[in-house]
Amino acid sequence: MHRVGYLITEGFQVMSLATQSVFEFANLVAGEPVYRVQNFSVGGGTVRSSLGLCIDTQPLEAAGLADTWMVVGTLTPLTPASEEVLNSVRGFMQQARRVAGVCTGGFILAAAGALDRRRATTHWSFARAMRERYPQVAVEDDRIFIVDGPVWTSAGMTAALDMALGMVEKDLGADLARSVAHRLVMHQRRSGGQSQHSELLTLSAKSDRIQSALEYARQHLSLPLSVEELAEVAHLSPRQFTRVFTAETGQPPAKAIEKLRLEGARLMIEQTRHSLEEVARQNGFRDRRHMREVFMRGFGVAPAAIRRDARRVS
Repeated sequence: MHRVGYLITEGFQVMSLATQSVFEFANLVAGEPVYRVQNFSVGGGTVRSSLGLCIDTQPLEAAGLADTWMVVGTLTPLTPASEEVLNSVRGFMQQARRVAGVCTGGFILAAAGALDRRRATTHWSFARAMRERYPQVAVEDDRIFIVDGPVWTSAGMTAALDMALGMVEKDLGADLARSVAHRLVMHQRRSGGQSQHSELLTLSAKSDRIQSALEYARQHLSLPLSVEELAEVAHLSPRQFTRVFTAETGQPPAKAIEKLRLEGARLMIEQTRHSLEEVARQNGFRDRRHMREVFMRGFGVAPAAIRRDARRVS
């Protein structure tokens, strides 16, 4: 049986505990208690969440040897964790098979030294702070989750579900993990290499006209997508379209379309086995070389490196 311990501190995020459902349904699908999940805190007793919900925990001294430790994040990750918590994490690293930082729980791992010289991620809004505060950590702020040896870290809260499902896949196989995802009505199990961001959400157009132009662009990335073409979709003159588009999205059409092409290409690289030449063609790049240039400018990594990373964690 796999024992999963959750280290919970005051002000924890309630949604962190949603990951426990992944292990619960793994037991249901397996037809036997494969996982035993328990909640712990340094002193045990009642711990209050950031929402005010209280849960009962056992003291860490009663934890014994857990196979997996999930270190739960808070809404205030820049507040230093207690030395008792950090010492506990250091102990986990010596005894457990794997240790995970759920969302901003990665800050606790970093403070304990568990992420030194390792790749890691966290919620995108705190990634810069982690990078500045812990320069010895190779922070990748655009990942769903990252596995570096025995240490797992996840991005924002729904990404932690993908991370937990990734653990189930490692332990029990892809078929059972897919069944768990189906039971949980998870539309798609995202691999750790996927991006935290959606450019359509980031652009966030206010009017139906600009939103329709963006949706048209997303569905026709293989086309040139000139300003004139998009303006016609939006029923505006090219000059009006450029002005309104820039005002609503904060960037000119050409830059936004490039970002959509990048997102479309990266998703294809991560989720399909299409050749890079085909990915470039379907997303409107001149050729594979042009796509690589844009990737290096936009992401700082080449398309081939993203494909290798996605295959390693999938």
